[in-house]
Amino acid sequence: MSLVDPVLQGLVDSLNAAYGLCLDDGRLEEWPEFFVDDCLYQVIARENVDNGFPAAVMYCDSKGMLADRVVALRRANVFPEHFSRHLISRAVLTAVDAHVVTAEASYAVLQTRNDGETRIYNAGKYVDRFLVEDGAAMLMSRTCVYDTHRIATLLATPI
Repeated sequence: MSLVDPVLQGLVDSLNAAYGLCLDDGRLEEWPEFFVDDCLYQVIARENVDNGFPAAVMYCDSKGMLADRVVALRRANVFPEHFSRHLISRAVLTAVDAHVVTAEASYAVLQTRNDGETRIYNAGKYVDRFLVEDGAAMLMSRTCVYDTHRIATLLATPI
């Protein structure tokens, strides 16, 4: 079911576009600002979702945990230097309840390393809940359900 509300559609798609550019530009410190304080962010295999297994490869249940994740990326984690490019489809709004919008969008994350070759790093769909107030949308939850069977390197940066 797709709910067509051009204002809500625009808010959700604008947030998704800004989200992708923020990560692609390496502005990781700004990433938590897309979320409400009491949020959920997880990256989980489609196989786990299909079988009802809750294990996620990345799990943060507050904006503070997102900020901690960024600090770890900047100071502690060691991973190959790379550039990412998020390709995010137009969202399909699946439910609207007062100020909460539920939506799904397909994504693909391309990764280019120092050798200059670009590879598909991760692909799947975002399953989201947005809080929409005062003409702006913020993520209440984002579950990145990935189809990719193997993550080639450490999942360091957010999807």
